[in-house]
Amino acid sequence: MSKQYDLVVLGTGTAANTAAAQVRAAGRTVAVIDFRPFGGTCALRGCDPKKLLIAGASAIDHVRRMRGKGVAGDVRIDWRDLMGFKRSFTDPVPANTEQRYADKGIDSYRGQARFIGRNTVQVGGETLEARHILIAAGAEPVKMHIRGEEHLVTHEGFLDLETLPRRIVLVGGGYIAAEFSHIAARAGAEVTILQRGERMLQGFDPDVVGWLMEAFESIGVDVRLGSQVESIDKTDSGYRVGASSDGQSSVVEADVVVHAAGRAPALHGLDLEAADVAVDNGRLKLNEYLQSVSNQAVYAAGDAAQAGPPLTPVSSHDAKVAAENIIEGNRRKPDYRGVPSVAFTIPPIAMVGLSEAEAREQGLGFKVNSQKASDWFTARQAAEPTYGFKVLVEEDSERILGAHLVGPHADEVINLFALAIRHDLTASAIKGTLFAYPTGASDIGYMV
Repeated sequence: MSKQYDLVVLGTGTAANTAAAQVRAAGRTVAVIDFRPFGGTCALRGCDPKKLLIAGASAIDHVRRMRGKGVAGDVRIDWRDLMGFKRSFTDPVPANTEQRYADKGIDSYRGQARFIGRNTVQVGGETLEARHILIAAGAEPVKMHIRGEEHLVTHEGFLDLETLPRRIVLVGGGYIAAEFSHIAARAGAEVTILQRGERMLQGFDPDVVGWLMEAFESIGVDVRLGSQVESIDKTDSGYRVGASSDGQSSVVEADVVVHAAGRAPALHGLDLEAADVAVDNGRLKLNEYLQSVSNQAVYAAGDAAQAGPPLTPVSSHDAKVAAENIIEGNRRKPDYRGVPSVAFTIPPIAMVGLSEAEAREQGLGFKVNSQKASDWFTARQAAEPTYGFKVLVEEDSERILGAHLVGPHADEVINLFALAIRHDLTASAIKGTLFAYPTGASDIGYMV
């Protein structure tokens, strides 16, 4: 006999937690299913553990920059202790997450869920029927289709390394490669990035990325652009990574090879065809309400939906939208205006809103305020030479169209630009705001 619910959620990450709690608070019956430890990517395998490792690398970096400026002595990262610090955050998450579900009266199931009908899923020996099903199963590394791909370690494997390998190769040039390279190099590893594209972090402004590349060079990260990885071979001492660039072949020796080439919705194993849930090129086909176009009982949120940027705040936003539509009927659409993105390199790089190319494509009239600001107080007091900005301001309205930052506090300051974009604050309004000084935020008035 099947069990009946108003909502069954596939996944237990940010989107799943938010939607399940909201629907349950409305008095509906809810169940969650996950074949992995409860808690999801951000808390267990992504944002949070990554930021904890970056905290150690940032501390080391700041001390080294301040040598000869009042700070003396040598410092180093103890990788085992740093990983222990990380685990003090991540280890309690699964049990705590499951307990929160229990406290709210949400039923939990462990195992791989698969659809066996339009409103029915199976997990283990249980069959669950629901008025609505939310796919919030997150994302997984994309297939790279190279020989020896099985030797790649995912970002999860890197975040669980008990000892730091001496030689690390990262295949790809996005967030994972940028952030992990900055951690590993400062911890003492020899790091090589093999990026197929012609630059790193292709979603960010090319000029701002160019300024950041000086930081890669200063810590000895070997960034090889235009490099297509063709093979990974196991050797007696590690791995041999074969790549080609401009018709020339090269080989890089490594102790660990990390998959850093992006992620895609984790839909494998769900048997979506059994529920008539349409998929196009690996992505769910959804309407403007985050609902399946082919099965109105099914919604999606977060990385599984890929409707907005693949970021944790977006997952939470999607979940609230989907939950409201499930409870009250389709009435709310997601709003992705002013969603900031940050790569936690050292220093961080951040962006929000339109790029120059996007603003031109839309036919907008705008001015660009851009400067490499290494001589500003914010950079000099931190002994950080990498500092710069590019801000797009609409000419007639003075609305902030886009902001692109790199340097100290960029990960925090970008949130103020996000606020301005989402709520149509003007450059004049920002200039007229009294910010605490000297802070990273107090530079904003000079950027617009």
